[in-house]
Amino acid sequence: MHLIPIILLTLTASVWPVGPPRPDVLRGWEPPPTPYAAGHRGVDLAAAPGTPVVAPAAGTVSFAGPVAGHGFLTLTLTGTGLPPLRTTYGPVEPLLPAGAAVRAGDVVARTAEGGHCAEPCLHWGLLRGETYLNPLRLLGHGPSRLLPVTGVPPTPPA
Repeated sequence: MHLIPIILLTLTASVWPVGPPRPDVLRGWEPPPTPYAAGHRGVDLAAAPGTPVVAPAAGTVSFAGPVAGHGFLTLTLTGTGLPPLRTTYGPVEPLLPAGAAVRAGDVVARTAEGGHCAEPCLHWGLLRGETYLNPLRLLGHGPSRLLPVTGVPPTPPA
């Protein structure tokens, strides 16, 4: 049952939201221990202001506008189950309105000044419903997952 979301995540995206080359990850995903606790609900990718932000997968712009004085954009990704996966980007200058359909690689925004990074960055988030996930999983990155092995005899001691 838990394998389906992992498979969907690793097959969804085909491109990084900024780059090429592949951007440096300035700060990784740090899930909070509880829904309202401190944590880092996304990853920060090195990106100078004005850097094009591209859709990592096909979808629809579901939000484009200001949040707490900074520009943000949210994409709802096509074919990712129910509730669908949503990716978030900020701070950005959105280039498309809500409702616009996008393909992987389409420019959807440009990075903007501000945000919470010490150096210029794009904060990239991922949600399914109200649950935050590691956006690097969209690209097949993240911690390795070991699955149980059944039906294999144990190796005899040496």
